[in-house]
Amino acid sequence: MSLRKKGLSGVKLLLAVFFIVAVLLPLIYMLTTMAGEDVGGLVTSEGFATALGHSVWVSLTSTLISVGLAVVLAWFIERSAIRCKGLFTILFTLPMLIPSISHGMGLVVLFGSNGVLTNLLHIDGNIYGFWGIVIGSVMYSFPVAFLMVSDMMRYEDSTPYEAASVLGISKVNQFSAITLPYMRKPMVSVIFAVFTLVITDYGVPLTVGGQFTTLPVMMYQDVVGLLNFGKGSVIGLILLVPAFIAFLIDLLDKNKASLSYVIKPFRILKNKIRDGIAYLSCSIVSLCILLPIAAFAVLTFVKKYPIDMSLTLDNITKTMEIGADRYLANSLIIAACVSVIGVAIAYITAYMTARVPSKSSKMLHLVSIITLAIPGLVLGLSYMIFFNGSFIYGTLAILILVNIMHFFASPYLMMYNTFGKLNQNLEAVGATLGVSRGRIIRDVLIPQSKATIAEMFAYFFVNSMMTISAVSFLSTFTTQPLSLMITLFEAQMMLESTAFVSLLILGVNLALKGGINLYKRNLRKKELA
Repeated sequence: MSLRKKGLSGVKLLLAVFFIVAVLLPLIYMLTTMAGEDVGGLVTSEGFATALGHSVWVSLTSTLISVGLAVVLAWFIERSAIRCKGLFTILFTLPMLIPSISHGMGLVVLFGSNGVLTNLLHIDGNIYGFWGIVIGSVMYSFPVAFLMVSDMMRYEDSTPYEAASVLGISKVNQFSAITLPYMRKPMVSVIFAVFTLVITDYGVPLTVGGQFTTLPVMMYQDVVGLLNFGKGSVIGLILLVPAFIAFLIDLLDKNKASLSYVIKPFRILKNKIRDGIAYLSCSIVSLCILLPIAAFAVLTFVKKYPIDMSLTLDNITKTMEIGADRYLANSLIIAACVSVIGVAIAYITAYMTARVPSKSSKMLHLVSIITLAIPGLVLGLSYMIFFNGSFIYGTLAILILVNIMHFFASPYLMMYNTFGKLNQNLEAVGATLGVSRGRIIRDVLIPQSKATIAEMFAYFFVNSMMTISAVSFLSTFTTQPLSLMITLFEAQMMLESTAFVSLLILGVNLALKGGINLYKRNLRKKELA
């Protein structure tokens, strides 16, 4: 074996060891804590069965609404002649920039007992319970479904539809014969992705669930409140099931065909009725998304809602005095380290799996995307049990590591797909000319993949700033990220401070996304110059 091949094999081995230690061993060790539990008795107990039923019912309802709404709005964005499509897309994806628990708090602010709209519209009843969780879960999961469906529609070829129209085939038959077959497999992935997102979330149910307990909330209460790791592990194993099914569906059904062939875009003509409905629908959804954010803005600057609505900066001062500035610094350090280290590991791993084909590359690829099947709550619990007593436990290092692994799969797949589109003969040509792989990576591959690297960085950063689930079991008083202050303030009903923290996270993420978009725009200008 040549020295170069030995070097590549060594890198693959190091990556494999890293993933085994950072993912597989913690999960295996977590499952061993179930040994002291009466698993059968726990699973058949009334409280567990009720929480499981609640989780499934809420997740099915939320998934149906989220995916249906996403299909309609994605069709309006991709198939109508409305203007401001970019603005609507940004508004639709705003909920992805704040923690799920913030959506629950937004509903409390709007529709709680003393909610803004509750008092304004004299609404009877409250938001707590089944429908509160469903509404919050839809707000939280809809952007993910929208982006997936929108991307699917954007790359659909219009040629079959034009041919069908020439042959006189009706729109209904076109939908059943062309659209449904095209969307069937991708939609299965969308449905499972949204279902998994909802069933493993505890932020929304924790704030608006009331007595309607779900499995993630039960897991959080048992582990954090009662330190019952065995029971938490059992619940974690149950939560892994839908996520693992989603992972298998995505792995087996994803269309891996190259999109290098020419796709003819749809020729969209103006239609007053269709475009009018599109404008109305997009505007209503945008308003619903902006309402909680507007409520946060109002609460941040009033003395005490609804008792004293006079304007003040005291809430900001008080929140800062409690430690928001220190926790913001923690979050920025964690997000920056996760982004830099995560991008580096994801880039190297994607290079090894996409540009150095072998059986070991296929195994490394499988291990790299397995984190898609692990909910953050489960990963955090496994880390707490496995790394307890180690030198990184209770430090920022373990929060950085858990976030890297929690969000690793998507950035890795971004780069993996990008490498697949670049010329596969570069390394062979380089070897013939005596040019090393390192120089090809530095001088050719990195310049050609700068836009993807920027997207990877943004994905790691934004998600690390807003995550609660993966870090909730691992942070200490000194290492706590800003997002966990929302949980603290929610428990104490300090709505004004919760609103300010949510806006702070949103502001940081918006600034980062804006900077990344500006960077990508400049890259495109240089390419066209």
